[in-house]
Amino acid sequence: METDAREVRPGEELDWARLAAWLRERLPACQIPRLDVSHEPRVAQFPGGHSNLTYLVTFGDTDIVVRRPPFGPVAPTAHDMAREFRWLSAMHTVFPLAPRPYLLCDDPSVIGCVFYAMERRRGIVVRTDEPPALSHPDARRRLSGALVDTLADLHTIDVVAGGLSGLGKPAGFVARQVKGWSDRWHRSQTTALAEMDALATWLDAHLPPDPVNPSVVHGDFKLDNVMLHPDDVGRIVAVFDWEMSALGDPLVDLGIVLAYWSPTAPPSQRDALTTVIDRPGYFTKEEIVERYASRSSRDVSNVRYYEIFAVFKIAVVIQQIYYRYVQGQTSDARFASFGARVEFLARHAAGLAALA
Repeated sequence: METDAREVRPGEELDWARLAAWLRERLPACQIPRLDVSHEPRVAQFPGGHSNLTYLVTFGDTDIVVRRPPFGPVAPTAHDMAREFRWLSAMHTVFPLAPRPYLLCDDPSVIGCVFYAMERRRGIVVRTDEPPALSHPDARRRLSGALVDTLADLHTIDVVAGGLSGLGKPAGFVARQVKGWSDRWHRSQTTALAEMDALATWLDAHLPPDPVNPSVVHGDFKLDNVMLHPDDVGRIVAVFDWEMSALGDPLVDLGIVLAYWSPTAPPSQRDALTTVIDRPGYFTKEEIVERYASRSSRDVSNVRYYEIFAVFKIAVVIQQIYYRYVQGQTSDARFASFGARVEFLARHAAGLAALA
């Protein structure tokens, strides 16, 4: 369970004085209630996640969340803070669970990279531990239902009426995704892994047709990217991490939910990337698909393809992080075992493809 920020991890400190000065100058124009930038800011860091870094900067009683890419070289087109800011700016008005973004800074002289500031939402994020409120199977079922319903509701947003059409090109979305993530795999490989190469070929050979009704695609929709109400675990109060959002096939998101509904790491490496949904009460994968189909009225008969693609994509994301570790671009000890995670996911996806 995660509700609070903690001390900034060593090596991930920012130039706090320059950041505070930049925020002080610009935040007042955002008309944030009770904001008083005359206070000396307090800084902390949210501990979750393995990619982008999220900090908490507090002026008096007002919390400001700051998001930036990881330190060191990053993969091309990855960790695009400006893109995530644009998506949040568009989504916040039509999907209130998307936090309000305040400011985008494209001047790398401030903290060394592009970053943005946004509002803080308060609640519970479930990772490896459950809050006491989730200790009963009935509560887990309510959370499962809320998670699926939130996804289905996101996919019902009218892209045209919501003014979102300019954010992407839905036609050919899955084909571009498969090619893009296959290319990322080849660029970030550290050792040969036949299963991943075979999966890239299989995904390209079995591409689904474009959906009749494309939608907003979150791109990384999973349990620890939503925040629960602190007093009601059956109510979601925020959806985070819009970096990979797009317009396209909504079943890509459903595939991601299903992929994370199974372990994403070997049993010996259980951590924040490993789910807690093996406990009594959480939906089965079949129940997830049935609930989504009922709520969205979409054809889910080919959902296995999307789950396979999601597992492949997760493996590539982890490989990119592992590549940076192997290259000495990050020294975070959490990443030392990520090579084994990629192998685990590759075998899992290959097993699913064999059944498809």
